[in-house]
Amino acid sequence: MVFDRIDIRILELIQENGDFNDAEVARCLDLPQTSVWRRIAALQKSGVIRKRVALLDPEQVGLSATAYVFIRTSHHEPAWLKRFATALNAIPEIVEAHRLTGQTDYLLKILVPNIRGYNEVYERLIKAVPLYDVSSSFSMDRIKETTSLPLKFAEDAATG
Repeated sequence: MVFDRIDIRILELIQENGDFNDAEVARCLDLPQTSVWRRIAALQKSGVIRKRVALLDPEQVGLSATAYVFIRTSHHEPAWLKRFATALNAIPEIVEAHRLTGQTDYLLKILVPNIRGYNEVYERLIKAVPLYDVSSSFSMDRIKETTSLPLKFAEDAATG
């Protein structure tokens, strides 16, 4: 999709405040509300805007431990991958999963209340699918965290 500067500005605004409605975005950009509504609708229809959500503070909802889990497997066939994906989707504490290049096959981000909570997730995971090697690291401090995507690259594409 090709973006112009107005599309990029709309995306910047709603990334920073998902509560903004079309009228508030239009006011910030000094544009007609119907124009902004059409642009947002097109961005949603194209899949650029996947959904709008509320971001919760994990610690305030009892999830004070963040584990990053590195998985290596000797299984790479489609049936195993399907079982693995099903297992990941059945465990809500696993909030991100990535297939990687290099020596580690998968990286998981897991939010739990404590080490015991992590162990329970670990046991559910290894019960669901065979894994070759699992290692974990726990975050000691969140130095940077954002859900905002850097839109510089969309802007570069728009300008040529």
